[in-house]
Amino acid sequence: MEQNINNNGVAEQVSINEQGTYVQPQPHLNPSIPSGEQTVWADVSSLLVSACNDLQDGELICGENFNLFAAMSALEIMDPKMDSGIVCRYYSVDEAIEDGAAPVPLSLNKTVDVHCIIDVMDHLLSCEATWHKGHSLAQTIFSCIYLLRPDRTSSHALLSSYCTIIRATCNAVISVVSDTRTHEEEDLFLITSGLPLKKDGDEKCLSMVNVVEETVSRQLNACKSPSHKKRSIEDIEPLQTNLDLEEGYCKAVLCRLRFRKHFYHVLACLRRAQGRGLDLARKHIASSLVELSNMLKTEEFLRLNRKYGMCENNVEDITTASGCQPVGFDSTLNTRLSAPTPPRAIKLLSWKKAIEYFEKLLHDLDFVCSHPIDSSFEGALRFVVEFQKLQPDLVARSHLQLLLVQDGKFYGRDPMFAVICKAAAVPEITKNHDIQNNESFVHLGQLAITLLKILCTNSAWQRRQLGKVLQDWRIIHMQLELAVRKEFGENSSTSIEENVFIKMYRNILNWIEEQTYWIAFRFLILGFELELYSPSEYCMVYWYIYIILIKLGEKIHLRMITSSETGKRKGKKKKETMKDVAKDPSIPPAVLLLQCHIYLAEGLTLMIAALRNEQGVFQCRGPFNTEQERFIQHFEHLQKACIPDHASYYSFRDYTDHALFNTLVVCNYFKEAQRIAKELRSSFSNDKSKLAELRHLEQVAEHNGIALNLVSRLGSLDPSLKVSFEFNHHSHFATAVVKRS
Repeated sequence: MEQNINNNGVAEQVSINEQGTYVQPQPHLNPSIPSGEQTVWADVSSLLVSACNDLQDGELICGENFNLFAAMSALEIMDPKMDSGIVCRYYSVDEAIEDGAAPVPLSLNKTVDVHCIIDVMDHLLSCEATWHKGHSLAQTIFSCIYLLRPDRTSSHALLSSYCTIIRATCNAVISVVSDTRTHEEEDLFLITSGLPLKKDGDEKCLSMVNVVEETVSRQLNACKSPSHKKRSIEDIEPLQTNLDLEEGYCKAVLCRLRFRKHFYHVLACLRRAQGRGLDLARKHIASSLVELSNMLKTEEFLRLNRKYGMCENNVEDITTASGCQPVGFDSTLNTRLSAPTPPRAIKLLSWKKAIEYFEKLLHDLDFVCSHPIDSSFEGALRFVVEFQKLQPDLVARSHLQLLLVQDGKFYGRDPMFAVICKAAAVPEITKNHDIQNNESFVHLGQLAITLLKILCTNSAWQRRQLGKVLQDWRIIHMQLELAVRKEFGENSSTSIEENVFIKMYRNILNWIEEQTYWIAFRFLILGFELELYSPSEYCMVYWYIYIILIKLGEKIHLRMITSSETGKRKGKKKKETMKDVAKDPSIPPAVLLLQCHIYLAEGLTLMIAALRNEQGVFQCRGPFNTEQERFIQHFEHLQKACIPDHASYYSFRDYTDHALFNTLVVCNYFKEAQRIAKELRSSFSNDKSKLAELRHLEQVAEHNGIALNLVSRLGSLDPSLKVSFEFNHHSHFATAVVKRS
């Protein structure tokens, strides 16, 4: 029955298509379905309606051949969003071509032909941006019938060159995303479903576009001449027949062709090994942005002359500058031809949204090109974190990863062992030693590469993978520590100091711990970006950030002391060093900045704990999870890896259960954080990102200090005071807001 109904429904749609040329038909059933020789059709609609009315909430019809499993497994028909057959106008590409859905030329009237080609260009831009956002090729770019049958466009130079460079661009994007394996975030991105993605001659796309561009440029120059109307048509054939519109159409075509050419150059330059094409890529990025701006300027001209096309009804969803519906597209065609294509219809980005997307993509790629390729491993980590603040999409993140990691080497040139030795301040004599072939060091290099790749993924995927990789870093630290004991034994401290390889092991072990705590810190703060924490959980999160930062500060400080080869701090415990670090003028600015973070995390922890203890707010109460269960859920990966040692829910409670406002005001951590942030401005005067970070930290510290004093003085006297936390100054350090209810 379903097949008969489906077939009749489609037949009805085809007849509608023959009457309305490019208008999307609405699925409609023929009310009178003729019966066959072996079947008798009966209308059971009234019976179904009656049965539905008799059902109560929660009830389900259950019969011998129909149960809940069958109902959940059934294919839903006659719903345009679920039934891939009902909304199909054509069963094949050939059928669509025979019906005139993709004519070549698009019109016998050359003015209409050019106008329609511009609409095709604009719609393909919307399709391409939608594909970059994670939808499939089959339902976006390859909904264009001209791309499905590339040989048909060979007689039309403008259309053929544009389709060729679109295919070449798709291949370039797929190549970089596939090589970097960032496609794991988007399951549909790389599915080609047997589409004609490559064609002989696509490698000559730039020369084809250049030929057409040169021709249109001559036509534009000719029409600008005062005597262009007197010029014979044999001299320079115009782009189209209406000479009054020649300049506008030439400009509209040129900026679209030039954008495609420059954008393809950008992708090609970014693929060059060891970042050799970054400077040239930036030039093409600037040119691409200029052409996008020029495309926007053509919108008014194309709208004024849209009488040459068929206008769309919904202004918000238009995918062309003219507002006309493009010729040669059928978004439902591939849903029947390609099995992996999801049956649900998708919504394309509008033309203006697509322009905005490509502008942001180009700015993100320009930021990638600005990265100095001679930076250290630590510098690369900082750069990726700054880059992620731009919220880049998949394509930009893939190109950054390709720049950082090529052929298993840092920037495609430096072996990871040498990079790690430099980052860990290992003595020069050991860098070329055979020890780099040790299995543990090879594994460590792979972990460092994996870390860079993870940081180039989206925030949700990144956090999930960082949590999993923490144990690997912990295990490699234990393996190297055991290797040191096995190879060198329990020697005295004097012999260890004299042994250069022991120094190497100690430095690398310290560096591994530093990276482990940095990963843990990154894992925790991503939870704020993804809004995984509720206000009642802020106390435990900031406590965990506080203890992680203390350990991270110790490791960074120890590495800097080792690398400077100056004063060695003896007789002080590590934790005491971090407590006194803000008062020591010899402490490096990077460690002082970390100390500022520590003061803020500790201050927020104790401030929220005091609110819990004295006012009973921000308590973890609920019918499902206890506070201890939430603690385990949020920090399971850290607890399994024992990061840091002896950190548990009970140590968190011991630290916060006795927090009170009167003691918190005496040791005002926010005041200390504000002081450090102000003093560090001169140290980072040439670093704009660091200055912005210091300004935000100072604002958080200042506002929280004021809120702390206010609540400690008036909190018990004025019960109407309510405290809430907002992230209006910093991405992961909250600002307390005190209001009267």
